[in-house]
Amino acid sequence: MNKITKLGVSALCGSLAAISSANAGELSVSGGADMSWISLDDESTGNPIGLGSNLTFTGSGDLENGWNVALSVAMDNKDAYSNTTVTVAVPSLGSILVSQGVSGTGIDRIDDVTPNVWEEAYGTGLGTGIKTVAGTSGGTSIEYTPNILPDGLTARIAYSPDAGSSGANDKGTGTADYSAKGSGFDVTLQATDAIHNIAGLTVWGGMSEVSQDTTVSGTDSDLEEQTIAVSYAAGGFTLGYQWSEQDLGVNTGAQSYENTGYGITFNVNDDLSVGYNNFESDQDNATDVTAEASSFQIAYSMGGASIRLAEANVKNKAYQTGAANDRDATTLSVSLAF
Repeated sequence: MNKITKLGVSALCGSLAAISSANAGELSVSGGADMSWISLDDESTGNPIGLGSNLTFTGSGDLENGWNVALSVAMDNKDAYSNTTVTVAVPSLGSILVSQGVSGTGIDRIDDVTPNVWEEAYGTGLGTGIKTVAGTSGGTSIEYTPNILPDGLTARIAYSPDAGSSGANDKGTGTADYSAKGSGFDVTLQATDAIHNIAGLTVWGGMSEVSQDTTVSGTDSDLEEQTIAVSYAAGGFTLGYQWSEQDLGVNTGAQSYENTGYGITFNVNDDLSVGYNNFESDQDNATDVTAEASSFQIAYSMGGASIRLAEANVKNKAYQTGAANDRDATTLSVSLAF
């Protein structure tokens, strides 16, 4: 990890300077490269070579009143902006996170927590088009994590004034949202063995509600989502199951999704892991379609290098039937972190 030192957090987060001056912190940069080769059975692959790269800038510092401020700016493939978060940790209150970008907050934080050794069943390059719960994460949001709950129980509450708009720039509003979506909130809970005393067991639950303008054609109610998940680790094995549901609040096209997923992984040793992951998504439409993705994966690490192999398939990708929408793929990935 490279570090750019002697940058005060108050300079990075000028809007927070009015709270209190910050002690000198540092801004660090980390990243990696992911080189892949994909082979699609019975169809043209095109150029099978893929190259992904990413950079993340992080900074932190302590305020004079005991508060802590942390900053993260993520850049995705081809130097594309991904997400920015600012977190303020208050010892007597908890933490407040402001997020601009996609994913990582609210119910989207736990959209698929089934165990895997590399990627989700639908995330190895097949282009499955499977929909998972997203909540308010699409717009700029504020997420609060209280620190007054018992050990082993974590609650988070996320809110967005406009869940359908893009992230806002400095002193500006996000791109205008002309869909039916308005303000929304998410609530998630995570419980570990520190509270329920069952070693290796983790339970998640979450719900989201986004208001929608029913005067928009085809919209008749708010958007509602919920999910529950459980994972159990014993020895080198980890087993997990998840259910989620999305009621889109519309009366045309796709009206709802019901998803189920499960996974099992095994750590052969500290460096080698194997796993299987499956995810089904039932779309409620004029003609109901179930999209299904499954993946068998092997992952091996050597310090900062990781080698991953996935044998994956999808049925009815993008909720379309027919032989052309059933695909199989083999994906080999070599990842380097620095």
